Amino acid sequence: MSDLPFTLDQLRILKAIAAEGSFKRAADSLYVSQPAVSLQVQNLERQLDVPLFDRGGRRAQLTEAGYLLLSYGEKIITLCQETCRALEDLQNLQGGTLIVGASQTTGTYLLPQMMGMFRRRYPDVSVQLHVHSTRRTAWSVANGQVDLAIIGGEVPTELNEALEILPYAEDELVLILPSNHNFAKNPTIYKEDLYQLDFIALDSQSTTRKVIDQVLSRYDIDTKRLKIEMELNSIEAIKNAVQAGLGVAFVSLSAIEKEIQMGVLYRVQIDNVIVKRMLSVIVNPNRYRSRAAEAFSKEILPLFGKEGWKYEVMEVSNIKAEALKSNAATIDES
Repeated sequence: MSDLPFTLDQLRILKAIAAEGSFKRAADSLYVSQPAVSLQVQNLERQLDVPLFDRGGRRAQLTEAGYLLLSYGEKIITLCQETCRALEDLQNLQGGTLIVGASQTTGTYLLPQMMGMFRRRYPDVSVQLHVHSTRRTAWSVANGQVDLAIIGGEVPTELNEALEILPYAEDELVLILPSNHNFAKNPTIYKEDLYQLDFIALDSQSTTRKVIDQVLSRYDIDTKRLKIEMELNSIEAIKNAVQAGLGVAFVSLSAIEKEIQMGVLYRVQIDNVIVKRMLSVIVNPNRYRSRAAEAFSKEILPLFGKEGWKYEVMEVSNIKAEALKSNAATIDES
């Protein structure tokens, strides 16, 4: 059998150019010179005897052959990474990597605590958290780039058969107001009151926004009548806007616990209306499952089901208590 007409380095370069849109930015991302990147592409095209890029435009555009090689190249790179991780697993969690994916809200407010707890138990394991949209996260799990993920939206229909989707925990989405808002004097408001409020919301295409609209509609609330004064692309931006008095918003309860305790935001109940969504854990049952991923699934995920925030506080308290005991023992011995 003749040698392969490409190398892993060439496939990585091809992937970087496609992602960055130019040879220069690809070279920067790979920490190599642009002439080195250009030379590798030229060698690759000569070895394959096909052009991979259309060099007529300002942006590096793949040809049909380039797209074909990229699609297979990404699979090859992913499989190589999976092989390396499987070999690392032979060290029995004395090394290896755990890669967890998450959609925006869970990735910002839930996963850092979970990853922190895992790191304390397995300090030798390299931990990565990839936070993207639900759709992109689901594809990352399907492609084997992520071990598992926690998402708050629906998995793309085309991936339903490829992924295992496990209901994990309910996430309540609550209505928050500026602390000096007129309605902040009342513990409860009514559905009709919503039409008087100025809302700050995520983009209409976001998963969270769609869930909120669907649930409100089930309670006979006409979401088209709600006054959306501003659309922002992050929960933190929305919280800051509400705190500044620019409007009200629905956000995950997990995202505003500190602000509620500090009194800078006010959570108001809506009479007979509860907005909840189901968080799901997604895995690819056909991909290699590392020991680190198994440990995370068995030891960490169960703690953060319904009341995971309490477990984090308990574990931190236990660690501090053990440290105090250890210090006391050292003093006694001396």
